[in-house]
Amino acid sequence: MDKPQKGYTADQVKESQKNSGKQPVTACLFSAAFFGALGSSFIYGYNLSVVNAPALYIKAFYNKTWNERYGEPLPAETATLLWSVTVSIFAIGGLLGALSVSIILKVLGRKGTLLLNNCFAVAAVLLLTFGERAKSFEMLIVGRFIIGVDSGIALSALPMYLGEITPRHIRGSIGQFNSILICLGVFTGQVLGLPELLGQESRWNYLFTFLALPAMLQLCVLPFLPESPRYLLIERRDEAGAERAFQRFLGKKDVSQELEEVHAEARAQDNLHAASVLQLLRSPAVRWQLITIIITMACYQLCGLNAIWYYTSGILREAGFAENVLPYITLSTGAIETLAAIISGLVIERIGRKPLLIFGFSAMAVFFSLLTVFLNFQDSLSWMPYLSYICILAVIASFCSGPGGIPFILTGELFEQSYRPAAFMIAGTVNWLSNFAVGLLFPFIQEALQSFAFLVFVVVCMLGSIYLYVVLPETKNKTFMDISQSFNKINKIPVPSPSHEMELVLSSKPGVNGKDQDVAKMESSF
Repeated sequence: MDKPQKGYTADQVKESQKNSGKQPVTACLFSAAFFGALGSSFIYGYNLSVVNAPALYIKAFYNKTWNERYGEPLPAETATLLWSVTVSIFAIGGLLGALSVSIILKVLGRKGTLLLNNCFAVAAVLLLTFGERAKSFEMLIVGRFIIGVDSGIALSALPMYLGEITPRHIRGSIGQFNSILICLGVFTGQVLGLPELLGQESRWNYLFTFLALPAMLQLCVLPFLPESPRYLLIERRDEAGAERAFQRFLGKKDVSQELEEVHAEARAQDNLHAASVLQLLRSPAVRWQLITIIITMACYQLCGLNAIWYYTSGILREAGFAENVLPYITLSTGAIETLAAIISGLVIERIGRKPLLIFGFSAMAVFFSLLTVFLNFQDSLSWMPYLSYICILAVIASFCSGPGGIPFILTGELFEQSYRPAAFMIAGTVNWLSNFAVGLLFPFIQEALQSFAFLVFVVVCMLGSIYLYVVLPETKNKTFMDISQSFNKINKIPVPSPSHEMELVLSSKPGVNGKDQDVAKMESSF
């Protein structure tokens, strides 16, 4: 095979992309997506549900430990405080992970960051597993904090890695591995928490031991997979390494067109080094991309899905289900979550990101409204709780059809290489702060508004849908540079002239400098 040629024109690149846009998913790409998400997203999802089943046993352990230390029972208000800290410190750790991720990404790259992150997971497993044996509830609290740091880093590094290694025609489907594995993690936590498995007083600490399995699997596989070729080429200037990475991920020898696409993206950027958060905030070229990501990520947490769990058990009890069967009925929520995320991953490249997001938020608004009606008639009709439960399942399915995973995909797609780490840092910060705000404020909202509390989320979902309809362009099957340029009008950035584009191309070619470059510029002006 002839050696790949450099310096293709934009038209040639686009023509090649049209012709080669249906290449199959390689084993290397699938392994990176699956094992990357297994050691990252799965762990995050698992930790969202894992403390629910053993909650009574953990509280009893706290009380027993306190009694042995101080010779008196644990005061009720202290018990409530300790449990609240145990649950909420996960989000605080996530916020710290999100704030630190851009620095780690700059030093270690995408794959290196994911590998380092497993150290946090293993450390957390040791603390959470042996906290009971050491008679230290502090170890459980610190373990929850560290696994939160792990999740905060993972939810930024993984979507970035997947977006940069995947061909644009399947970028959405591969990106949905993040959402699918989060849902699968939630479901696995629910299953293992059943009384017949690990949801017993003598076994609850093994629920946390299980976290070591996905972390170790990722540690065994990821070192043998390539780094992001975009990171290698743009930030490390390692063209040979980028070429080898593209060849393995795409399963073909000639990757000259893919390399040229990355070169074109690099030429279009003012700064090839990773931009700081302050530079991102100040840049008018990405102003509306940043606003869009902040609003989308805030809606991701403030749309009410986290709050729905507060009502699920109560509605099931009202429906007449016995207490001992509630854990099995609740499994349906995790199953629906996972199924909806898988379906979304299968159709996202046909339907697009924008329609799925708008449909998901709009459908959530509809079902939250119906749920409010059904909750107000819950005591009047014996069969009304069943309709309420169906609405809960519909809300969960609507969320996972688009809003549950696409915000992370969009964060990687709306920004070019130099801005991407800072963008994920801001998106992650908004994500975790919003998560913490819901956990902190919803009990007060629920107390004040009772069954009308969900109307707050109806407003959030509708406003999010309207904003996305008006502002967000469709990013399906577009290059990162095409997506960035689609915001030029709203950002009031002038579109570069063809002669300026030619200057950029010529200036990046080896051997074209000094006097030759001046001649080239003169030629391009004719």
